[in-house]
Amino acid sequence: MSFHLNLPSPEEMRKIILSYGAAGCLVFIGITIIIAITPIPITIPTLVAGSLYGVVGGTLLSLSGIMIGSWIGYWLARIVGRRITFKLLGRYSFVVEKHLNNAGFWAMCTVKLTPGLPYWPVNYGAGALGVKQWSFISASFLASIPGQASIVTLGAFAVNPSIFHGVVLIIAWATVLLSTWISYRHWRGANTETQKPKHTE
Repeated sequence: MSFHLNLPSPEEMRKIILSYGAAGCLVFIGITIIIAITPIPITIPTLVAGSLYGVVGGTLLSLSGIMIGSWIGYWLARIVGRRITFKLLGRYSFVVEKHLNNAGFWAMCTVKLTPGLPYWPVNYGAGALGVKQWSFISASFLASIPGQASIVTLGAFAVNPSIFHGVVLIIAWATVLLSTWISYRHWRGANTETQKPKHTE
């Protein structure tokens, strides 16, 4: 699955969004939703969110777009079915099936936090494999917060390299690492419990 689309640079995207005035935030969310349901990286709009709306506003807007886009991807996969979805996932199909088959909340968190694994195959894989909607939404939301906050803060730092933004950036990345470790431990612990042989008397 490939998309040959040249996204505008962060500065060009800033100009596009600003040209819509007060409605620019809605335009930003729309752009983010579209990108979130494709294999196109969401890094550029997330950086733009920080440069335009600051750490808090940028994180909220970025999360809104990503969550809506993720939910759409999840349901698209549920509609088209497992066979077609996994053909579209290509090289990600094995990883997604390995980690999300019979997955629950902690498995979803761990996969969403895994460095180098984009959101889109996880969203589609979760839908195709029948991950419960509440587990998908709650895990996606919690796991996305530290990563999105860190990238948004990087965008804010680029236009305003203050000590505050530097500190928030360090805290956000530390939270990503800590969250990944906690999530992985819970997930492995749950797997260990389910794999223990049951003794019958």
